[in-house]
Amino acid sequence: MFNDIGPLELATIVVLAVLVFGPDKLPKVIQDVMRTIRKIREFSESAKADIRQELGPEFKDFEFEDLNPKNFVRKHLDSEELGLKEIRNGFDLKKEMAEVTDAVHGRESDSSSSAGTGSGSGSGTTGGRLDMSKKPEDPGKDDRPPFDADAT
Repeated sequence: MFNDIGPLELATIVVLAVLVFGPDKLPKVIQDVMRTIRKIREFSESAKADIRQELGPEFKDFEFEDLNPKNFVRKHLDSEELGLKEIRNGFDLKKEMAEVTDAVHGRESDSSSSAGTGSGSGSGTTGGRLDMSKKPEDPGKDDRPPFDADAT
């Protein structure tokens, strides 16, 4: 519950509790707090039991932690029923990226050459390759874009 409290923070809380309640009342306050926490836990457990009883035997494996969307998705995606591990293991990201790169550059990859689909060479490219690393040439002083005074 308080896993992220460090020793310095814990010592600060203890010192503040001693200053606020005093050393003579502090044990009584701690007992009252513990009793309240215990009652809240008992109330929570009885409420969970009542809900499980009302839901019936169809929901016997129902867990309240599944109401958290992150836990629910993680539980159902990690199950073996969907076969997602096989799909995840069968997906080769490097191969897919190589195919996309080949398609962008206009080259035929192994899978696209067997299908007979090639994009050919693009216009204005050298050797069917599009060089995406080149920056566009800076326009000269005379090559300014047209200016429309009414548009601005």
